[in-house]
Amino acid sequence: MIDITAPRAPVAPLAPTQLRPLGIDQVTLTGGFWADRQRLNENAMIPHCLHWEHKVGWINNFAAQLRGTLAEERTGRWFADSDVYKLLEAIAWEIGRTGSPELESALGEIVDLIAACQQDDGYVNTRYGNAGQEPRFSDLEMGHELYNVGHLVQAAVARLRTGHGQDDRLVQVAIRAADQICATFGEGGIERVGGHPEIEVALVELFRATGNRAYLEQARLFLDRRGTGTLADFELGRAYFQDDIPIRDAEVMRGHAVRALYLLAGAVDAAVELGDDELLDAVEAQYKRTLERRTYITGGMGSHHQDEAFGADWELPADRSYCETCAGVGSVMVAWRLLLARGDLRYADVIERTLYNVVAVSPSADGRAFFYTNTLHQRSVGSVPPQDEASPRSSGSGRAPWFEVSCCPTNVSRTFAQLGTYVATSNDRGVQVLQFVSGRITSDLPAGRVTLDVATEYPENGRVRIDVVDAPDTAWELTIRVPEWADGATVDTGDGPRPATAPAVVLSEGLTSGATIVLDLPMAPRWTFPDERIDAVRGCVALERGPLVLCAESIDQDGADVDQLRVNPGIPATDTPYGVKAAGWQTTFDTGGSPYSARSSDAESRPAAISYIPYYAWANRGPSTMRIWVPAGAEWRHEQTVGTRT
Repeated sequence: MIDITAPRAPVAPLAPTQLRPLGIDQVTLTGGFWADRQRLNENAMIPHCLHWEHKVGWINNFAAQLRGTLAEERTGRWFADSDVYKLLEAIAWEIGRTGSPELESALGEIVDLIAACQQDDGYVNTRYGNAGQEPRFSDLEMGHELYNVGHLVQAAVARLRTGHGQDDRLVQVAIRAADQICATFGEGGIERVGGHPEIEVALVELFRATGNRAYLEQARLFLDRRGTGTLADFELGRAYFQDDIPIRDAEVMRGHAVRALYLLAGAVDAAVELGDDELLDAVEAQYKRTLERRTYITGGMGSHHQDEAFGADWELPADRSYCETCAGVGSVMVAWRLLLARGDLRYADVIERTLYNVVAVSPSADGRAFFYTNTLHQRSVGSVPPQDEASPRSSGSGRAPWFEVSCCPTNVSRTFAQLGTYVATSNDRGVQVLQFVSGRITSDLPAGRVTLDVATEYPENGRVRIDVVDAPDTAWELTIRVPEWADGATVDTGDGPRPATAPAVVLSEGLTSGATIVLDLPMAPRWTFPDERIDAVRGCVALERGPLVLCAESIDQDGADVDQLRVNPGIPATDTPYGVKAAGWQTTFDTGGSPYSARSSDAESRPAAISYIPYYAWANRGPSTMRIWVPAGAEWRHEQTVGTRT
């Protein structure tokens, strides 16, 4: 008999892992950066997404199916159903967190529509398999049918994990749909895969939530078939679908970034439950190499616009960075699963960087507009996207209220709703504090209950105070992550500060009720230089502060365009009440009529104080230009050259 007792969390392994997740009922965010975004999600983002999914007709697709007018009325791409399902998942987690009766009612209305559309054998889709439409599974490359079911299942898992049983209507719909997939694509059925991975990660989690091993076995089948050429070739190559190389043989992530990341998340989950260390090792090696060579300073992934894909090693152009928001969510999914499986707290660094500098960048300050892609260099001011119609995914330079492909708003929404589950973990020895947020953490250890109150203004400052409210009478450990960038961090348990070095400080003495631990992380702005193999930003430098990547936005540059700026990284940047200031120059070039004749001798420079703001905050004040990587000034480069020669 499988014990399926699990935390209220989206990832809940049944097999033993190095670390165990804590649920949204065990970690409560009470204030600060991420609590603010959870409130924004509840009060603005979820209502906004509901409004737009009604407005563009994606929810109406189900009503049209019931009316018999679907072939004439259907709107949206192949995967429009999935965005409804992602919104249901966000709502389900939000109900689990807040108990909102209004959201429960909204969820019920949509689920009733979907349930009424489900066919007798469990198949449900508004794009295929209905009167006047193409047959089921007639376009596995681009049809997204399996992808859609994956998101439906993940919404149902959220219901199961937040106290609802298998008699819940959304759960019933998802189980019937999953059973139909297993019957159709199991042994002796259609021995192929879907073009967009997602069903794999969903099926493993449904196995974990229900104990039905058939779902795990079907996920294994899909993973084993991937990379064996079951999909038709494609103008962008089979790597676009990750169908060019078996998962175990690949060395690095390639192809469509979101597809690749969802696939790896499912592979980690399956490897854990199957005890397949070979698969887990292969997936971890791919992800590590991708982090080392194909990931932007923000944590963003994907450097190609035409195929939303990874480039080659070191191909990371700032001005053509795609960095889809959904790829950021996918990277968090993979890093979190590897963290649980391996116990390596450095994956929490990856999660922190990606959450602050990709996921948090997407929504506007009011939660009613979003970036689909996340460029690191905006060259032209651009225009404000229309506010009353869906936009192309990469139009303008501002956030758009909705997109023709609107996977990102609902993906951000479901991530914000479950944010508490990324804050801390536990094992038999103790509790691990991974992300720094104000709130309460509770975990029942073999030694007894631990309750921690955390107070911090992070990332505004680096002080994190942890009060032990409840503690076992016997020994236990408190592990606090120390970010890799935090040189000079200290921890104080009451007898004075002492050094705290990455990846963590582990405490086991004096952890009784009433104890206080203070972690101090250095938050002075710091210069970051790119690997010289990244051609696109060679000679440039970025500025970071704590977990935040900073950027220079034209609005703050005293009339200068950001492409006129040159910085002096030989002088420390400083905090001011209005952001971070760095010394540098405003430079004007005379090209002499050719783009290849500009020389440093042709430039006119004047000293300037360059203003930086957190990258997540850019484009909230109207159209602007922006860059993260700013060239180092010729004056500084000359000093470095002279210094090297002497």
